[in-house]
Amino acid sequence: MATIQPPTYLRTTAEGVVISIKVQPRASANEIGEPLGDELRVRVTAPPVDAAANEMLVRFLAESLGCPRNHVQLLKGQTSRHKMVLVHGMPAEAILARLSKSA
Repeated sequence: MATIQPPTYLRTTAEGVVISIKVQPRASANEIGEPLGDELRVRVTAPPVDAAANEMLVRFLAESLGCPRNHVQLLKGQTSRHKMVLVHGMPAEAILARLSKSA
């Protein structure tokens, strides 16, 4: 029986699961979009000013995944639309299932 390969935007590490994300700030609604290459597209309503979009992204992901806010950490991309987010304490399969429900 073949194992299912996780999408290229998800990567399991010793610390947790890293999600590669392309953020679209100032969207009409917070929503998980379709994967775009090696990144998951996420739209947030906050503008990209004073880290508002970053904070909205982390809160929205925590809410979508059903985990505490402190389990979601922005690793890279503080000033870019291309971000890497680390999720602690949740297996990749659970993250994938919850993200696809939110999409």
